[in-house]
Amino acid sequence: MDPALAEAPYALQKHLGFEITGWEKDYARVELPMQDHLGNRYGIPHGGVHATLLDTAMGFAGCYTGVPGEKQLAMTLSLNVNYVGQLKGERLICEGVRTGGGRKTFFAEAKVTDELGTLIATGTGVFRYRARQD
Repeated sequence: MDPALAEAPYALQKHLGFEITGWEKDYARVELPMQDHLGNRYGIPHGGVHATLLDTAMGFAGCYTGVPGEKQLAMTLSLNVNYVGQLKGERLICEGVRTGGGRKTFFAEAKVTDELGTLIATGTGVFRYRARQD
């Protein structure tokens, strides 16, 4: 990822501790080390953590501009999450791709794995672009 294109972490990102580790046209990668405060009553990552990573990776995948300081934002219109496995490693890794869309909306899909390659969750989403921010 080009460091010049990186955005400063936003409040939820800082609170949960995830980072954007890859970002280019139609693609984003988000990583989060597992920590106790992310767990549910079973001690595994709460489903909302998976949903947040999926939503974030898909949203970023559709909002890449390639221009430092030129920010494109989007709102989630629909988010579908499928929980398919459990974390075996110590890090959640989510990769999202923009799969289509037009001038006002876009579609994306993503998957959450761990560093061992275990598939944990998948998701799809529909997003609406917002006016660009300078």
